This record gives sequence, structure tokens and C-alpha cells, in this order.
Amino acid sequence: MSLRLANARLIDCSGERQGDVCIDGGKIVSDMPCDETVDVGGLAVLPALIDIHCHLRDPGYPKKETMETGMRAAVAGGFGTLVAMANTLPVIRTPEQVMANQKKARDLGLCTLIQAAAAGMDLKDETPTDYEALSKVTRVISNDGKTIFSDDFMRNLLLASQKYGFIVSTHCQPEREIVARDIKLLREVGGRLHVGHISRRETLDMIRKAKQEGLGLTCEVTPHHLFGYDNDYKVNPPLRTKDDVKALIEGISEGVIDCVGTDHAPHTSADKKAGMAGISNFDYALGVYIRVFTDNGIPLSTLSRMGALTPAALLGTGCARITSGQSADLILVDPDAAWTIRTGEMRSRSHNTPFAGRKVKGRVLSTMLRGEVVYRAGENKEQDG
Repeated sequence: MSLRLANARLIDCSGERQGDVCIDGGKIVSDMPCDETVDVGGLAVLPALIDIHCHLRDPGYPKKETMETGMRAAVAGGFGTLVAMANTLPVIRTPEQVMANQKKARDLGLCTLIQAAAAGMDLKDETPTDYEALSKVTRVISNDGKTIFSDDFMRNLLLASQKYGFIVSTHCQPEREIVARDIKLLREVGGRLHVGHISRRETLDMIRKAKQEGLGLTCEVTPHHLFGYDNDYKVNPPLRTKDDVKALIEGISEGVIDCVGTDHAPHTSADKKAGMAGISNFDYALGVYIRVFTDNGIPLSTLSRMGALTPAALLGTGCARITSGQSADLILVDPDAAWTIRTGEMRSRSHNTPFAGRKVKGRVLSTMLRGEVVYRAGENKEQDG
């Protein structure tokens, strides 16, 4: 059945416009007579978000999160595609493990899953995984959760990324030293480097300079590093200073920061009390993004570029625009709706966040993937836990 979303505020990387969007056969199509018309009353329609960095804890850690609980939280937060890191139990290091998780996601019928694979056996920078074989089933190789300290291992990983076409997504702690090292190696050998969850002004300055040199690297920033500072809540990397937050927002405005990525990293309450680092944020990440962007005069078209178009280009999933021929992965959002983060309303199995009680902006009213509604506000929360 074909569907027209009428009277919409259409927002994607190209800007904003008023109009309709027609959907047929799971794709956006050119204007046509449709079987059903829904007047959305001027609400915003955007491409569904692509989270280039998250943790689903599946397989191995069902008390923290399952793929289903994580994806139900994700679609409620406006995400259509997730890149899940490999620090599961067992660590995902073979093509068979990657494909098994991706099949599990397809069977759920929620988010599209791009399962990252480990760069090293057991996430160690000693014995590499089979990069050639893995590159045939995933676009992301990462030891995220662990830092690659070996220069030789990282050099060979960058060389392999260039040869086989995958992205090296990095976890950098200590951040400034490791990012400086990785940029130096990128300058030497090339490669496809993506710097995860940057948090410092100095890191941004290094990346800006590297891009000015013409080096081909990308980077991401999380919602919590845009929204929190001078707070000892344990995340990796830590929440920094107000000046660092200001710098990161400037980096978004300047176009130096390429992507937003949640680093959704759920834990049990006992884990957090024991000092484990991580935050659950699928449910409210878009609300943080919209508040930060609008408070700082950054257009939501920039958010769509960073949260959909650029990740899609890096991952090879399509162009993530509201244009004919694209998959109908869309979200209906009230961008002006203010609301309060409450842990009791989170759909993730884990509710670990320092932001309970904080005000954010922008409500996801529905999420459509491949032309099918997979989330509608107010429905089916009892399935999410």
C-alpha cells in the first residue's frame, strides 16, 4: 500500500522544505496518487538516524542488554541502523559470528545491524583477525573498548583498511596521545581511520590540522560529551570541561566533526556501582542533539548530515536523503517538544545515565524502516523490557 505523508517539514542534509513524501514498496517515490494520505500537520520528517558507534552486548550479556531491548530503545529514539561494537562474549572476530548477529537482527525486523568485528583476537593488539574475510561481511573493524597501543599493529591495520576497504574505528585512551600517534601513522601509510568519541579541544585541533593537510580521516562526538561536563560520572572517555564542550560544538559548526555517535554502552546497576564505564542513551540521544544544535544556532540539516548522510556514506548503505529511490527509513519528529529524561521511561534494559531530570528537545513520534512503522509513540512499551 502506498502512503503520502502530507504537510511535512522535510529535513535532510540538503536543508529544509515544506512538502509531502510518498512511499511505495518500502521506498521513497516521486509524487504520485497514494492509497492513504496522513496529514502530519507541519511536523518534521527526517531520514532515520544511523548510529555509527554503539554496544548491544549481544551475545553474552543479557542482563545489560539484548539485541531486542537495545533495538526497541533505538527505534524509539529515531535510529534505523546501528553499528554494534565487537566487545561481546564471545568477542565477535569471525565472518560467521558477524553474519549470525546480522541474521538475528534481520529476524527481529527492527534496526538494520552492521556488526563490527574485532581487529585483534580477544580485542588484543597482538594477533590480527582475518581482515580480508571480515571485509566481505562488515565495513567496520574495531577493538573498541580497548586501545590499540602497538604501533606496528595499528600500522598494519591501517594498511589493511586501505587494501580491503573497511573503516578502522578507534578507541583512544589516553586520547590525545593515541590520536596523535594514529594521525602520524595515517600520514605514513594511509588508510581509513575513524576516530571514536572525541572529547577534548586539543583532539579536535589535531583532527582539524590533519584534515587541512588533506589526510582522509573522520571522527565522531557523542551526545554526552556535548551535554555534560565537570561531572565524574564514569564514561570512556570521561566527561571533560565546559571549554571542551564549547570546542566540540564549534567543531560541529565548522564541519570538522563528521558524525554523531551514541556510544550507547548499557550496564547493570551493580556494574555501575563497581565502577564500570558506560552510559545508556538510545532513548534520549536525539533529544540531546536537537537541544544542543538549536541552542547553538546549528540547523537540523547539519544534524541530518552528521547523523545520517555521512555515516551512510562511510558504511556504504545509501545516501540517507529524502529523495526518490531511497529506502523509506524515516522518522516523524516534533522538534519543538520539550521533555525531561526519566529513567523509568527508558526502553533500554539498562538505565545508566547522569542526565535524569535534564530537559531535552525533540520527540520521536514514529519510526519507519523500509516503509513499515516499527515504532509509534505510546504503543507497545510493555514489549521493550
